[in-house]
Amino acid sequence: MNLQVSPAGSHVSIYSNLIDYLNTSIRISPSGESRKKRLYEDLSKEFPLPQWKLLAVTAIFASSSGALLLIYLTMPNMDPEVLKIPKDLTDLRFMKEHLSVYARDYTLQVLTGYVAVYVFMQTFMIPGTIFFSLLAGALFGTIKGILLVVFSATAGASACYFLSKTFGAPIAVWLWPQQIHFFRAEVAKRKRRLLNYMLFLRVTPTLPNTFINFASPIVNIPYHIFLLATVFGLVPASFLSVRAGLTLGQLESLSDLYGPKTVVSLFVIGLFIILPATFSRKPQKEGCLS
Repeated sequence: MNLQVSPAGSHVSIYSNLIDYLNTSIRISPSGESRKKRLYEDLSKEFPLPQWKLLAVTAIFASSSGALLLIYLTMPNMDPEVLKIPKDLTDLRFMKEHLSVYARDYTLQVLTGYVAVYVFMQTFMIPGTIFFSLLAGALFGTIKGILLVVFSATAGASACYFLSKTFGAPIAVWLWPQQIHFFRAEVAKRKRRLLNYMLFLRVTPTLPNTFINFASPIVNIPYHIFLLATVFGLVPASFLSVRAGLTLGQLESLSDLYGPKTVVSLFVIGLFIILPATFSRKPQKEGCLS
């Protein structure tokens, strides 16, 4: 099953993915037109979140944005252009160049702002945290950079977990019914060794981390399992991105971070994590996923 999950959860990207999927289906399936009609009917259904919950989520987002604004206002002598979220490596190099000296003079303010932005983006599934992982290496070096990235990513993932636990179930099922069904079935099969499975997902690029953050409480993954898998499972990828940030000037594209050798290495680590769970599991009949 091909899992396609929108990193930001935006309606535009979701609709685009669905349209691409539908067009492909129509070319290979005689019943494509009827499937397309049914899916568009599903998309036209009422948004599943009650109004009071929608207002609550909006209030949380607004208050979080206000907190970021307050942090920005307390940063002395800061050029607003420097703090724009980078869209590419050119923007990131510009940010690093201007923050290098500033971070030495105002270390606490930079650390506070860094963590706040990272957590905000992770909580609300806003893409672009990879740039901040690179920035951590460029500004703070390997050890401090890894600690900073893992802490920020774990805090943001935890915030997303609890936000989803409180408000997210109807949205997730509405947006990704097949993916949620698949993920829930996989989790149910691995209850005895769930930590190994979650570590495998975190270490390898099997599922997007944003989807794991949002879907985990919905498929009944306990928070302590989620937390441990996040803290330790993000270390390999954080190490790679932080180390790449040390040589930011030599990095030509983000694809250089995850070349074939890197991906294979991550999967090898993941296999060592999940193999104990595979061999220790008692034989059982596996049900079919529809």
